[in-house]
Amino acid sequence: MHGDDLYTKDGSVDFHGNPARKNASGTWKACPFILGNECSERLAYYGMCSNLVVYFKTKLGQHSATASNSVSNWSGTCYITPLIGAFIADSYIGRYWTIAIFSIIYAMGMILLTLSASIPGLKPRNCEGGICHATGAQLAVFFIALYIVALGTGGIKPCVSSFGADQFDDNDDLEKKHKSSFFNWFYLSINIGALVASSVLVWVQTNVNWQWGFGIPTVVMVFAVISFFSGTRLYRHHKPSGSPLTRICQVVVASFRKIHVEVPEDEKLLYETIDAESSIKGSRKLEHTKDLLFFDKAAIVTTQDQVTESPNPWRLCTVTQVEELKAIIRLLPILATGIIFSAAYGQMSTLFVLQGMTMDARVGKSNFTIPAASLSIFDILSVIFWVPIYDRIIVPITRKFTGHKNGLTQLQRIGTGLFIIIIPMLCAAILELIRLRYVRIHNAYDEQQVPISIFWQVPQYIVIGCAEVFTFIGQIEFFYEQAPDAVRSLCSALSLAVGALGSYLSSFLVTIVMRISSRGGKSGWIPDNLNYGHIDYFFYLLAVLSAINLGVFLLVSKWYTYKKPIVNDHQH
Repeated sequence: MHGDDLYTKDGSVDFHGNPARKNASGTWKACPFILGNECSERLAYYGMCSNLVVYFKTKLGQHSATASNSVSNWSGTCYITPLIGAFIADSYIGRYWTIAIFSIIYAMGMILLTLSASIPGLKPRNCEGGICHATGAQLAVFFIALYIVALGTGGIKPCVSSFGADQFDDNDDLEKKHKSSFFNWFYLSINIGALVASSVLVWVQTNVNWQWGFGIPTVVMVFAVISFFSGTRLYRHHKPSGSPLTRICQVVVASFRKIHVEVPEDEKLLYETIDAESSIKGSRKLEHTKDLLFFDKAAIVTTQDQVTESPNPWRLCTVTQVEELKAIIRLLPILATGIIFSAAYGQMSTLFVLQGMTMDARVGKSNFTIPAASLSIFDILSVIFWVPIYDRIIVPITRKFTGHKNGLTQLQRIGTGLFIIIIPMLCAAILELIRLRYVRIHNAYDEQQVPISIFWQVPQYIVIGCAEVFTFIGQIEFFYEQAPDAVRSLCSALSLAVGALGSYLSSFLVTIVMRISSRGGKSGWIPDNLNYGHIDYFFYLLAVLSAINLGVFLLVSKWYTYKKPIVNDHQH
């Protein structure tokens, strides 16, 4: 191998801080350990999330709306804490140590959760008719364990996909091609974990007990920690680049300091280092773009600026530093359009489950019943089906019409999923309409289940899986590619925060519609007995909001400007 080809060209280093050797680190050699960690962590997460609404209702004695909100709030927190993990990773300790430390915290939370469902003093008792009532202390232990898990996931979620993609050199054509394939395998590993959780673990929780239901994912999470550490010598690392928030503030302050200075028409007059490498450690230089020109004022050299080896960054910033802020601002409207998508997607673990609990769960004419939460397995199978269909069929066909190498651009892929998500909301609403019609005709208001097969829910799960393949995988790749090098974990965390806002939006909508619809002593849309409610109205509401959201996305995507990194062939 030629001397220049011995090392990566993207600035990555090995565990000892030396330039990473291509043949001894990274690529697919390192990925199994990362994918194993992600698969195990997702199994643990979905092992809790898929059936958690049932635990809140039957073991902790919460009402339907309260249980739905408890799941939404916890799930939302799991998508907010990545902002903490991402900041720590990008600024101080890097992605490797962030994943390692927070994986251990996650495992500790899982252990406490298992104990809360196992030890007599912590386990809810006082059960009548299948509904238990937990004491204040038992609730406190359970929620502490649950939110320790939420903190732990905050260091894993924003870093693991980026850390996996870091194993491939952007400046090597072959490795860059494999990086695109990595995102598909990454999402597949998520769904393998979710598949086991939604089938085996939900069945164990429903038919065996919650000790085993929480204990199995706890053991798996311990395995995830071991798996990740096992690949330590093979990983490639990107050095943390310091606080991105500080750099963002510097650009804003420097721009306002020069608020009355005109931006020159010639972009070459803007300040940039003459070195081949960017002034931001671990980041490539970025070309100047012609939007958000106000922030270019931060890179204007005035008579008051002393352009030395290290000018005052609160007065003068490089073009790359300015473009870093611009790139983040451009991502925000695209990120915002994911909020309503996430709110609709989140119904799988809340109202879809509660709807399924009111239907006939028998498989055929046998006495074997399937837990309502296990139907999310059809969403997972749909994802596993649609990923190769997208790669092998949709991409070649659309490529002929668009001329784009990937068939659809990343934004077109995301937009397609935003359209598809409307369909399962309508399917769920129509199914509920049919179910309520049966209840009304047969006066079955006090029946726990109506004789309509739970498998009529399958279409809504399958279509959501299709929407996932378009929107979620598109988002993962889009936010990694469009994020500046030094803030990839932060931008990944921002995309996850959209999931949190979606969960909080769902919780907010449930609270508002219940407050309005239950006035005058009415049951409201989402009562404890859904036979007296109208969750079909709630699904229609989400369908309308999703349609409006799609229109907004089409507008903001036209405005989007792609980042333009300057490739440097001699990083080392």
